[in-house]
Amino acid sequence: MNPQREWFEKDYYDVLGVSKDASDKDVKKAYRKLASELHPDKNPGNTVAEEKFKDVSAAYDVLGDPERRAEYDEVRAMGPIGGGFGGPRPGGAGGPGGFSFNVGDVSGAGGLGDLLGNMFGRGGRGGAGAPGSAGVGPRRGSDVTAQLDVAFDDAVRGIETTLHLTSDARCSTCSGDGAKAGTSPKICQNCSGRGVVDDNQGFFAMTSPCRVCQGNGVVIEYPCETCHGTGIERRPREVKTRIPAGVKDGQTIRLTGRGTPGRNGGPAGDLLVQLRVLPHRRFGRDGDDLTVTVPITFAQAALGADVDVPTLEGGEVTLRIKPGTQSGSRHRVRGRGVERSGGSGNLIVTVEVQVPTELTDDQRSAIEALDAATAPSSAHATSGDPTS
Repeated sequence: MNPQREWFEKDYYDVLGVSKDASDKDVKKAYRKLASELHPDKNPGNTVAEEKFKDVSAAYDVLGDPERRAEYDEVRAMGPIGGGFGGPRPGGAGGPGGFSFNVGDVSGAGGLGDLLGNMFGRGGRGGAGAPGSAGVGPRRGSDVTAQLDVAFDDAVRGIETTLHLTSDARCSTCSGDGAKAGTSPKICQNCSGRGVVDDNQGFFAMTSPCRVCQGNGVVIEYPCETCHGTGIERRPREVKTRIPAGVKDGQTIRLTGRGTPGRNGGPAGDLLVQLRVLPHRRFGRDGDDLTVTVPITFAQAALGADVDVPTLEGGEVTLRIKPGTQSGSRHRVRGRGVERSGGSGNLIVTVEVQVPTELTDDQRSAIEALDAATAPSSAHATSGDPTS
């Protein structure tokens, strides 16, 4: 197992504010509370809340999955073994009290910071550790992009779902170590498993990646026939996740650590889920408000009436319209929109007066009588002209 570096550095239990022996139910409850409080839609322009929201989501992505939580607990219990966090090597290259100068620390991704970290005891990619902790250094896995179609109702309420995708994943045959069944990687004899070799220069020790193991710290004599020694294979896999309530069409959700595996102990990439919210046959959405159109009769519009309005939950609410209501007018039903912490959006109802396409004799007579009663009189029509 190649522990991910951020698992050593981040206490996900502390992020969610729960104890290490918290139940799955308590973990989910804590996540929902924090996610609701920190959601970007509730904190527009608040970068601090946005970063905390990402941390909370990353924590629940691990602790909300029993298998990943068990793996996380195991990695945390191991301590920083092989994590590349060690300091200077007492009695090692460079002599007692000396410092290890890793060529890769200057030319590689760590830059001068890793070099100074080694010199002043902070540790870096070239610190003592398990195989693969130095040399070419840990490499983060690639991000994976997937598209998910979400029903309108599920986008409003939130849903737990499973993504089915095909991408690079830890080899199912060798469990990621790259060795053939019945064998295992061997510690590189050239670098003693450190991944680097030293050239003692007195007070300093110049180090460079081991050419025998390519900086991995181990040598695979009998590669896995499935992944050919890489520890990674391309295969179908399932990713369980929760889509939070109120997501919008076109929104992207980042699932930390669910992308392709890292190399040499590096963290996995992320899974970026692009959401496509499917349209509803009756309801629409405007921000946190839901919208719906309801037909009414001319009599209801003219005289006023109590009208039944459908809701997304499946029931109905009563909307009282006033006499003289115009077709196309909009009316608000409070609290029947998208739910948010501290409140909800509204249901916006547009009423449309339905004109009948066929009339009975009685209906025609009634409408003609109404027309006659509301038509301007002849006096009004002639504007009072005495000569007419």
